[in-house]
Amino acid sequence: MAMLQKNDTLEVGFEKEPGKQKGTLAWARMFTRAFFQFLLMAIILFGGFYGMNMLIAAKQEPPKRPPFKTVYTVDTVIARPGNFQPSMVVYGEVQASKTVDLRSLVSGEIVEVNPRLQVGSRIEKGAMLFQIDKFNYVTALSSAKSTAIEAKARISENQAMISIEEARIKSLKQQLLLAQSDLERISQLQKRGSATPRSVEERELIVSQRSQALEQSELNLIVERSRIDQLKAVLERAERSVVEAERNLKDTALLAPMAGVIRENNASEGRLLGANDMVVSMYRDDKLDVRFTLTDQRFGRIQSDKVGIVGREVEVIWVVGGEEYRYPATIARIGAQITSDRGGVEVIASITENVKDSPLRPGAFVEVIVPDKAFTDNFQVPETALYDNNKIYVSVDGKLVEKTVKVLARDGDAIIIDGEISNGDEVLITRIAEISEGLNVRPPQPASQN
Repeated sequence: MAMLQKNDTLEVGFEKEPGKQKGTLAWARMFTRAFFQFLLMAIILFGGFYGMNMLIAAKQEPPKRPPFKTVYTVDTVIARPGNFQPSMVVYGEVQASKTVDLRSLVSGEIVEVNPRLQVGSRIEKGAMLFQIDKFNYVTALSSAKSTAIEAKARISENQAMISIEEARIKSLKQQLLLAQSDLERISQLQKRGSATPRSVEERELIVSQRSQALEQSELNLIVERSRIDQLKAVLERAERSVVEAERNLKDTALLAPMAGVIRENNASEGRLLGANDMVVSMYRDDKLDVRFTLTDQRFGRIQSDKVGIVGREVEVIWVVGGEEYRYPATIARIGAQITSDRGGVEVIASITENVKDSPLRPGAFVEVIVPDKAFTDNFQVPETALYDNNKIYVSVDGKLVEKTVKVLARDGDAIIIDGEISNGDEVLITRIAEISEGLNVRPPQPASQN
């Protein structure tokens, strides 16, 4: 009876809380499902791990191949000593060897201009470029000549006056001698009582008068001679004025001082020029120069050669419109100062060929082939043989041996070297990225013939 009562109590309790009973059952089912899923996953992972280990343990090791050495197929060249003179390529600019800026020597209006006086035209030496109105200069020349003629006439007049005075002085001297002789004679007669004192005084007066007249004539002669010197100075100035006027008249026509090409023209009819105005600029077209710069290293190397810099023959190459023009040239001089901003020495070469009929003009950008220093008893190899700027590798019995060298010069794709290199060495010329001493190398195999 007691158990029945207890069950009844529980049933009554469940009947009293039906919602709480349903939630507890759902949570229990969820937990049970999650647990079995986790357990199944663990069993699968464990089985896979165990099976993989069994497969690895049962795997047989493959047979190992014996190691073999790496051999590089390379190209080599046989080193032979010899005499070499490489060439260097530099770039320069063509310039006129002689340029003249012509200025007007006199002032005035331009009345005539040479029809060929145009920029780019060629003018022969002595050709009239333009003519200045010469009316004022003709007048000045005529006036200077008149002044010179007048000075010459006055000199002639004064020379005649001098001749007259000289003759008069000669006559006065004779008259003075006669008067002095007469006075001496009267004085003797007076001492003997044959002449009166009055006669003596009269003779003394005559001597005094003639002496004064002689002195006056001599003074007049000095004055006339001084006047001649003054007139000669006037004549000299007049003659200089004539020469200056003739030169100014000649300078009214400006002539070409040399044959060349007009590069600038400011002359036109009707233009009023002042003295020293720059009118025409021209350059000599039969001789051109090339200005280029050599680095300090190249300059010093060439300068140390027995030929030196000045007098060295070079070649100028001008490429325009797909056409190539070549001109022989000779280094004529070194620049006036070191071009520190360009890092080198400026050099000027003169083109030895007559370029009057050539299209080459100042301002052209050209290549210059300059022979380098001559090297005696050195080695020349391709540039690909050089590593780290001072190393080459030589093949000795199929292995590479490192050698240290010094690069003396470069000649296109080749270098001239000296150092740890001997006649007959097989120098490596194939580039190898992992280069090192001791690598195994072999020459290329000859192509098979069918």
